[in-house]
Amino acid sequence: MSSAMGSKVASGSAVARALTGSPLIAVSLYIAIAGGLLLLAGLSIADVIAHRQALAESSDLLDQLRGRKSGAKNAAMSAAEHPGTPFLEGPTVTVAGANLLQRVAAAVGNVGGSVQSSQVDVSGAQTKDGFVGLVVSCELEQPALQKLLYDIEAGMPFLFVDQLDVQVPQTTALGDAPTGRVRVILGVSGQWQAGK
Repeated sequence: MSSAMGSKVASGSAVARALTGSPLIAVSLYIAIAGGLLLLAGLSIADVIAHRQALAESSDLLDQLRGRKSGAKNAAMSAAEHPGTPFLEGPTVTVAGANLLQRVAAAVGNVGGSVQSSQVDVSGAQTKDGFVGLVVSCELEQPALQKLLYDIEAGMPFLFVDQLDVQVPQTTALGDAPTGRVRVILGVSGQWQAGK
């Protein structure tokens, strides 16, 4: 046991003698250790910065998903993009129904469609809860349907698509391709506040 201990002391003293005998080895070893520590510190700082950026991005995404707008600039852009009030306007439910029809007909016209028929429900069960309903039949190009739905649900006043029935034209007996126009029946509702 004493010989093993003696060899450790001898090897330790041999390393100490080599370091004291050659300052170049000692300086090289010191620089290598200091460089390794600096590299480790730099990697740790870069990792912390990356985590902070990921946290900020996640926080922004969470705010967007919750419907919050960050800053006055985003609020101003949102107001400019969707002007108007969130509720159907009009002193009576009939006027509110006419405004609803006008809003939906304008949205259909904006995507190149045409309204075939419409029916405003101002006396149904939804009216007692403050909602005015509308069923409209229209024709439009198939790619315009997504734009129409987005315009109705993202614009002002807040409108809800309660019914969507899309009828795609069939090919003819001669095998001609369909015209691309689809017939859409939309059930749309919006909230009206009496006396506002």
